[in-house]
Amino acid sequence: MSSETTPPPKTTPDLTGYTPESPWSNTFNVFLGRMSQAGQEEFREELYIKHEPRDNANAQQWRDWCFQYSPTVIFLRKNIEALNGDISAKNVHCVRCPGRRDEEGRWHRSSGGFNPDAGIRICANEMRDRKHLEDTLAHEMVHAWDHLRWKVDWSDLRHAACTEIRASSLSGECRWTREFFTRGNWNLTQQHQNCVRKRAVQSVMARPNCNDREHATKVVNEVWDSCFNDTRPFDEIYR
Repeated sequence: MSSETTPPPKTTPDLTGYTPESPWSNTFNVFLGRMSQAGQEEFREELYIKHEPRDNANAQQWRDWCFQYSPTVIFLRKNIEALNGDISAKNVHCVRCPGRRDEEGRWHRSSGGFNPDAGIRICANEMRDRKHLEDTLAHEMVHAWDHLRWKVDWSDLRHAACTEIRASSLSGECRWTREFFTRGNWNLTQQHQNCVRKRAVQSVMARPNCNDREHATKVVNEVWDSCFNDTRPFDEIYR
């Protein structure tokens, strides 16, 4: 078997409805339903590049507001400092994050990330508003607290699954209102748990040592009870 990586399938205007550097025709094609999903992803990347200065400026403004006024961010920062860590505006970087296209042509995007050495990355181009950034920042700050408190081994899928469960549960990104109004999830029963489980599985799947969705689901299930019920440093799940 060849070890060479198969390049993503090429996208052309006649196949996708996307014409590079033609914003008007692209906008009309989206409006009229003439652009494929692949074309829309390409167009999205073009707009992200065009609006990068605006997106970064907005994200930086929202970030600074969170560190000054958000109860969740302020609480997490104090608890990180209590473990001799430091997460503040100076190491929360708001940048454009390009989408990644895999070998099968599927696009993968991220809202942010945590690196023990570099701090937190906020993907400014993916932020819808200040509340979205607040939830994303809180998510990554839970990772930072976990790393300091538990010495997380990020190459261990069980460790990764546990902190992903906690971050999704405690950050507010799985609150009922966000699921209802943003993601169209109208299911009231077990909504929070279902959201947390789904997002944890997706995050574990993205790790290089995870085989597939079945593997990710198995790992998440193995650590679910202990990690979902651990709300530290919060007293309870309140968002």
